[in-house]
Amino acid sequence: MAHPINILERYWQHTSFRPLQEDIINAVLDGDDVFALLPTGGGKSVCFQIPALIKEGICIVVSPLIALMKDQIKTLNAKGIKAVALTSGISYKELDVLLDNCIYGNIKFLYLSPERLQQDIVQQRIEQMNVNLIAVDEAHCISQWGNDFRPAYKNITILRKLQPSLNVIALTATAQPKVVKETMEELDFISPKVFKASFKRPSISYQVRYSEDKLYDLEQILKNHTGASIVYVRSRKLSVEIQDQLEKLGLEAAYFHGGLSNTEKEQRLEDWMSNRTQVMVATTAFGMGIDKADVETVIHLNLPESLESYYQEAGRAGRNGGDSYAIVLTNNSDELLVKNQFINNLPTIDDIKFVYRKLCNYFQISYGEGEMSQHQFDFNAFCKAYDFKATKTFNILNLLDRNSIIKLSQQFNYRTKLKFTISNNALFAYLEKQNHLATLIKTILRTYGGIFENELPINLTLISKKTSMSEERIIQHLSSLAKDEIVDFQHSNTDSEVVFIQPREDDKTINRIAKLILRQQEQKRNQVFAVIDYIENDNICKSIQLLDYFGETSMMPCGKCSVCIAKNDRSIVEDFDSLKFQIIELLKQKPQNSRQIVEHLNFEKKEILKMIKLMLEHNILILTPANTYKLKNE
Repeated sequence: MAHPINILERYWQHTSFRPLQEDIINAVLDGDDVFALLPTGGGKSVCFQIPALIKEGICIVVSPLIALMKDQIKTLNAKGIKAVALTSGISYKELDVLLDNCIYGNIKFLYLSPERLQQDIVQQRIEQMNVNLIAVDEAHCISQWGNDFRPAYKNITILRKLQPSLNVIALTATAQPKVVKETMEELDFISPKVFKASFKRPSISYQVRYSEDKLYDLEQILKNHTGASIVYVRSRKLSVEIQDQLEKLGLEAAYFHGGLSNTEKEQRLEDWMSNRTQVMVATTAFGMGIDKADVETVIHLNLPESLESYYQEAGRAGRNGGDSYAIVLTNNSDELLVKNQFINNLPTIDDIKFVYRKLCNYFQISYGEGEMSQHQFDFNAFCKAYDFKATKTFNILNLLDRNSIIKLSQQFNYRTKLKFTISNNALFAYLEKQNHLATLIKTILRTYGGIFENELPINLTLISKKTSMSEERIIQHLSSLAKDEIVDFQHSNTDSEVVFIQPREDDKTINRIAKLILRQQEQKRNQVFAVIDYIENDNICKSIQLLDYFGETSMMPCGKCSVCIAKNDRSIVEDFDSLKFQIIELLKQKPQNSRQIVEHLNFEKKEILKMIKLMLEHNILILTPANTYKLKNE
């Protein structure tokens, strides 16, 4: 049997393990059931991949995250390790072939979603496989108290029946103690070995800063800390707007969200990873599976939806051990915004039934049908068709996804079909007049045989690489050919895909999950209020607050968060009369806005803004139409 360190050196080119990795690997190799709680950046995947490579047979990996599956498979294949995934969009024939390959081929890793375990064909073939290990990623999803409880995770126990002699490793980055306990119970662990890395991140300064002008404060942070940065925002639209504003301020920034094509994502990620771009303005989907060691700042312009997600996002900073900053910029409107988005927009069961019926109608799915059918989905067009509010509708679709009614994949898809409608001779006569299209047309003809006889799906990314044309330019050319009646060209671009996991049964479908949904909604409320408490608590060290939330006791303040800095900063105002006097003297010269007042006074910004608010309430100051402050009697 190969030694774990030899496998690490051979495939990962590392000469030593990260903390706890080797202990976890040895426990797995000893046949123990293992729970590994390793915060973001702790190297969870190595903990099951190395034992699986050492042992004969195939490792089954259960994960709810399609993007992470694809990323890990790509990485493994690049190392010469065969891995496949049973994603939701594959046909029955493809499924049959892949499962056979797992039995008779030399595939080492089979990734699948928990929903796949419900299929008879999958269960039958797994029983025939030489399985060496079962790995459950994002294991907190099996607990009703978990950050992302998914009832389909209960299906994982089927694996223990199909392969009763195997041990299981459960992995997660964030879980409270009750979640760890329930997860091990659900997975039927016997004498488990639990490995829990500390949630302490001594290199990160957790800061909550009050900001009346978030863009200005963001600019100052990014100019003071010039290392790689991530700016998290709540919407795709805001990611584009903030990137544009930062670029105008002279900062190298890019935006990243699920609506970008794969080519655009890869290019922007490469520019950021190689530090050609300083700032990535992104929705919360960004960062999954990305290990960049030198991120200096992670900034949230909107409040996160849970402390679990915040901890993971903030943890993308400072992985190299250097000084780093996780900063939340907040103001008085943020609490209302986060409540509106995640609490006030929680749908009723009737709301969910209504949207589900309309979704089935939208794709013309008949009662009792639709199981595993796959559809390109334009979310905005769907909302417009039925006059639905986007936020609530999106929340409903996510609930349906989490409860295995549908699978909603938020990734940009091009569906392009092409057929040449004129003869070969006529086509080349056409090219004599349109010579600029020759390279594109010849590339398509050499790539797709039979395109004169049949309408074929074509891969724009592949054609783009072969012709060195952008995908957008190719689409323009093919549209022009269609107008000239040279081709039949069908093209749609959507930012989502929907797979109906269950057949349509209208209200019956939702009634089965109604109690689970209500429990999930209560959990969501608790998570949002935990975030608000974290933001508002200026008395306890921010690091201690996070550690306490995850069940880790610490009595030693970090000394570097916004609370610790404020307590140690001599500029904290003890004499409010002194600050009040200096503001009055400053405004006697001329009216000034809050930013100018902060720049002129040697006091903490937060205390200055408090005093301005107090002076407004007592009619000492007034706010002018130009958004400056002046003395009332001046």
